[in-house]
Amino acid sequence: MSIKGSIIKIAGPAVIARGMTGARMYDIVRVGAEGLLGEIIRLEGDTAFIQVYEDTSGLHVGEPLESTGNPLTVELGPGLLTGIYDGILRPLEAIRKQKGDFVARGAVVEALDRQKKWAFEPTVKTGDQVGPGDVIGWVQEFGFKHTILMPPSSKGGVIVDVKKGECTITDPVARLKDGSEITMMHRWPVRAARPVARRMDPTEPFVTGQRVLDVLFPVAMGGTAAIPGPFGSGKTITQQTLAKWGDADVIIYVGCGERGNEMTHVLDEFPELEDPRTGRPLMERTIIIANTSNMPVAAREASVYTGITLAEYWRDQGVKVAVMADSTSRWAEAMREISSRLEEMPAEEGYPSYLSSRLAAFYERAGRVVALGKPERRGSITVIGAVSPPGGDLSEPVTQATLRITGTFWALDDKLASRRHFPAINWLRSYSLYMQLFKPWYKEHMPADFEELRDRAGALLQREAELQEIVQLVGPDALQDDQRMVIETGKMLREDFLQQNAYTDDAHSPLTKSHGILKAIVTFYDQALAALKRGMLLDDIINLKAIEEIARMKDVPKDQFDQYIAGWLEKLPGAFGVKVAAAG
Repeated sequence: MSIKGSIIKIAGPAVIARGMTGARMYDIVRVGAEGLLGEIIRLEGDTAFIQVYEDTSGLHVGEPLESTGNPLTVELGPGLLTGIYDGILRPLEAIRKQKGDFVARGAVVEALDRQKKWAFEPTVKTGDQVGPGDVIGWVQEFGFKHTILMPPSSKGGVIVDVKKGECTITDPVARLKDGSEITMMHRWPVRAARPVARRMDPTEPFVTGQRVLDVLFPVAMGGTAAIPGPFGSGKTITQQTLAKWGDADVIIYVGCGERGNEMTHVLDEFPELEDPRTGRPLMERTIIIANTSNMPVAAREASVYTGITLAEYWRDQGVKVAVMADSTSRWAEAMREISSRLEEMPAEEGYPSYLSSRLAAFYERAGRVVALGKPERRGSITVIGAVSPPGGDLSEPVTQATLRITGTFWALDDKLASRRHFPAINWLRSYSLYMQLFKPWYKEHMPADFEELRDRAGALLQREAELQEIVQLVGPDALQDDQRMVIETGKMLREDFLQQNAYTDDAHSPLTKSHGILKAIVTFYDQALAALKRGMLLDDIINLKAIEEIARMKDVPKDQFDQYIAGWLEKLPGAFGVKVAAAG
């Protein structure tokens, strides 16, 4: 039943309408003569407060509006990969063909191509009983077997007819005994989390190929991470690096309120990136949601929900998904603007009082799960959210609210970025809450000394930072030789371990290689201390060729590294003048 009302007030993207008795929260509304898309976000009696996803200039009081009776939903099915969409999943290329280079108001475009045919292969047969979330078949989409699922909201039933072969996404591929027809696409409300059979603990790391992240501050597969940092510290570049090298099958990149030139850079760069797994374009397993800062503010608020809903759809197919939200600060600013238009009581720095709960509701949709339905499928969503605190102030509300929710904190530092230290992650301010959960995984997959080496490296970096403060006050001559050795080792850790060059083979460092470099540095430090006790001069130690060899280790090809590091460790005692007895 459609409910019609009329506009009584317009305040930017917020529209207030009367005569909306019977309307529901979060129903989609068509506003004005042009049918602008909006969403009910507050109800008082017969008065509805609506956030409009499009520019409201030109609307006037008295214009009609009509509730559709349905919440904001997105289309899910084959054809999403490689897509570039706006905040409410309208394909930008289709809008461009329909309306021109600028996103005009009132554009109605379907997310999925209705004409393209897919070769459907059923996995069920007539007489089979199917239920919510069950797999009924698959189609090939690039490198994926894209499974076709029973909608989670369906009641299920007995299949009486199934079709094989070329079908569009709207053609029925199966029919149930009650007469209902199943197509390859279905719709899902973006604000509702898709149901799962069971959630699993985050017990394995999401491997990124970045040593500072994988070794010192790992995030869990199905975990959450925040990357706060000031302008120019490398948030977007870090997320692009994680998209390319991270252990994920599908990448959802949500550009939420970013500057147009930054989003253009992303749209230019992503299609050019090569997938290191297949050698094919990375876009073949990527979906981009582009919602720039000059687009309507309400669509920005919806874009993160759209992105996480797409991620849940792919997770339900049993794949590993990574969501890059860039940035949640712009999303929070959209909430603040709409809240002020609705004259809600502001909380800290003008943000609405529900800021923390909205952020939590978004991040909580991450996780490792057993998907609903048969056969059993295990998938995960790892959410990595960038935060853009004004002036790099990490005490502002969005950063602090995010810290209370996420399990990993990667603090970007513009000073490191200006020194060309990339990734510009500040190792003294970052942390991970997941490491204790990974102990069984490390025991099974990594050498026995991995955790000890990691802890010692963190302690050395902390000690080096303390000694550097003394050096700045009184100079290096005030330090003992063993303290100066800590500073030299800290320098090796910073330059030869934490830094990585995105344009060489070192762009991706497997955990085994990361362990090898770390072992080399810590072993060198231990043997240097022993040599100092035997009377060896510090200057002689600093001039050893082994230090240069450590610096070149990250450029050793991955397939040759194990042999190289074993030989290097065997020769190291000789560099300090220690004779090693021959084996046997």
